[in-house]
Amino acid sequence: MKKYGFSFSPKRLLGISTIKQKIAKKTGIPTTKQGIQRKIGRNILNFFFK
Repeated sequence: MKKYGFSFSPKRLLGISTIKQKIAKKTGIPTTKQGIQRKIGRNILNFFFK
């Protein structure tokens, strides 16, 4: 719920978002569904056109 410029996220409070970001940076593998799809698509295109 957003009110007056304030937003609350239990995941951020528990540090889950930070952990996921650190894992993604170290491994180079995105943790979001959209990020994974982009990475797979990019690799397929590079395979065929390089």
